[in-house]
Amino acid sequence: MLGFGAGHIGEPTLSEKKIEYFLNEILDSGITLIDTARSYGLSEERIGRYLAARRPEYILSTKIGYGIAGIADWTAPIIPAGVEAALKNLKTDYIDIVHFHSCPLEILQQEELTETLNRLVEAGKVRIAAYSGENEALEYAIQSGNFAGVQTSVNIFDQRVIDRILPLTTEKGIGLIAKRPLGNAVWRFKERPENQDGEIYWSRMNKMGLDFGEDWPEIVLRFTAFTTGVDCCITGSSNIGNIRKNIQYLEKGPLTKELYSRIRKAFRKNDDNWTGHI
Repeated sequence: MLGFGAGHIGEPTLSEKKIEYFLNEILDSGITLIDTARSYGLSEERIGRYLAARRPEYILSTKIGYGIAGIADWTAPIIPAGVEAALKNLKTDYIDIVHFHSCPLEILQQEELTETLNRLVEAGKVRIAAYSGENEALEYAIQSGNFAGVQTSVNIFDQRVIDRILPLTTEKGIGLIAKRPLGNAVWRFKERPENQDGEIYWSRMNKMGLDFGEDWPEIVLRFTAFTTGVDCCITGSSNIGNIRKNIQYLEKGPLTKELYSRIRKAFRKNDDNWTGHI
């Protein structure tokens, strides 16, 4: 139900000793899915360095399509090159889930790319071909039949996928990982934050008129995790205390039907073309 989004641990200023302790505590806490990406700094390397010996204990997810020296982004050669680089960094001989990372629709429509990824599935280097993204591209990925998993934003401030996408993935047997389940924790800001990620959700929060006080993190996480069609939601941190709190929140189970319904109605009432946030 709860996975670990490993973007935070790619920060080079964090000590290796701290990261080693933290990653092992993640597994010891009972989390069994770790999600990373080529663009997350030192994340892949650190996961390989400190968790390779525990590889059977967790599902490993990463994202590719760019960032290999000498190979153009989003071309057929970069797909196997990206997987090989990830295998080396992560010190494993297979990756459970490999996502195309937020590429636009026109990239997904290049059958050569998806065919190349699925050949790596056939070869056993990848277990599931997946897509991470939003909106029109996400729906195309689901309908194409080329992917067995997707990752997309699902949270109180990003609900459009609940009505359209989640029923589709459920019907087709496609696994769905919910990113940003905490909605970038925008309730922390009294004024509009000066960054795109926070600004979008902060504006939506204020228009929806919701205020949960100290209960914000618990309510938003339970909202996402127990939404029908969400297989796993991923939260990121470099503080094990935050991860343990998230586990405790989910142990309380779903929100009441009344509260869940109130949150859904607040979104629908104020939805001003609030498309999925990449």
